[in-house]
Amino acid sequence: MKRFFLIMMMPLAACAPSVPTASPTATMVTSLTATTRRVVPSSTATITPLPPSPTPINSVRFAVIGDYGLAGEHLAAVAEIVKSWAPDIILTVGDNNYPEGEVATIDENIGAYFHEFIFPYTGVYGEGAQENRFFPALGNHDWNTLSAQPYLDYFALPDNERYYDFVWGPVHFFAINSDSREPDRIGRSSKQAAWLRTRLAASTAPWKIVYMHHPPYSSAQHGSQLALQWPYQEWGASAVISGHDHVYERILVDGFPYFTNGLGGSPNRYDFISPVPGSQIRYRDAHGAMLVEADMNQITFQFVNVLGELIDSYTIQVD
Repeated sequence: MKRFFLIMMMPLAACAPSVPTASPTATMVTSLTATTRRVVPSSTATITPLPPSPTPINSVRFAVIGDYGLAGEHLAAVAEIVKSWAPDIILTVGDNNYPEGEVATIDENIGAYFHEFIFPYTGVYGEGAQENRFFPALGNHDWNTLSAQPYLDYFALPDNERYYDFVWGPVHFFAINSDSREPDRIGRSSKQAAWLRTRLAASTAPWKIVYMHHPPYSSAQHGSQLALQWPYQEWGASAVISGHDHVYERILVDGFPYFTNGLGGSPNRYDFISPVPGSQIRYRDAHGAMLVEADMNQITFQFVNVLGELIDSYTIQVD
């Protein structure tokens, strides 16, 4: 049985979300099991991100960055806080290279900030990694030049590189290409969806994370993408992480977590429109990234802004 533990931490008043959340002024600790729910309010808190520490082989610490790929002060601030966590790997949820996914901009938008995680790295900003520790997903802006060929040439990723999977520690990761230009399509009956269903069913990892650019559910500008509302939970996934809307949001659909994480560096942060059913936390006031830690017994998802404030924390635990 998986048990869900929720800690929602909001920043100080100066950084409070502009859109009401489930609890805009208090930290709430929620324990969820299959049959019970308990809510206990406590005080608001601001924390410093977790310090670097050695990561055992049966655990993993990873960062997730979305809609980040534009060189400048916003991306620099996000990259600084992400690297302060000493993550084992970095995932991205798309829009890696603004504005049009061109060869001329890709290294300054990615390699300048993350070259030490990329293998093989052939850019000009320093040494690369000894093994690849940077695993992006395609975004719509990455497709705008030559059907994403600059992206495909820049990275060396598994499988067909547009969608792929890999295992790191106790987590099996599944990168999906959610763009409508995907040759294998994006609907529930697509070849890509069939691949995901088969790979999820075959996985023996404790945690299975699906990540992509377009959000299946979102309360912000672009909204929910119906074509991506696959039965991830039924197929065996533990959570879905996406971007595209330049906000942070956590949504629970039938108790299953969907995260929208699009505050990675684009200066154009979006407004929320109307909360979708299940929306738990909505935040847009500063850039940031997700820090996720998993071992054989639990996985914890956090969103931390560039000021070091913990905006949200959500834990899934296995008995």
